[in-house]
Amino acid sequence: QVQLVESGGGLVQAGGSLRLSCAASGRTFSTYAVGWFRQPPGNVREFVAAISWNGDTTSYADSVKGRFAISRDNAKNTVYLQMNSLKPEDTAVYYCARERGAYGLPYRESNAYVYWGQGTQVTVSS
Repeated sequence: QVQLVESGGGLVQAGGSLRLSCAASGRTFSTYAVGWFRQPPGNVREFVAAISWNGDTTSYADSVKGRFAISRDNAKNTVYLQMNSLKPEDTAVYYCARERGAYGLPYRESNAYVYWGQGTQVTVSS
């Protein structure tokens, strides 16, 4: 069984930065793509960023491109999301997820992901 635990969320002023971490335990993590998704208050969950199993390929939502950066350290079974120039509209619960199949591409669709963390709250004040 795979367990994913997000951390690093919190309250930050607009223009500030946060770094989220997604730590995995259980079965191997290093051969799977990982994605970050978020769910703003009263809205549906949306794609944020994803990274391939070896870190060579990344994908970003247009709304975060140029501000957020996804990376991974397979030796630590951890994926990161560096969030800079935060805006109030970035306020959401952020989730990480592991893709269903090994050696996959960093898909944007949530149904490509089978294991999900519990989420971490990010609040950006104006």
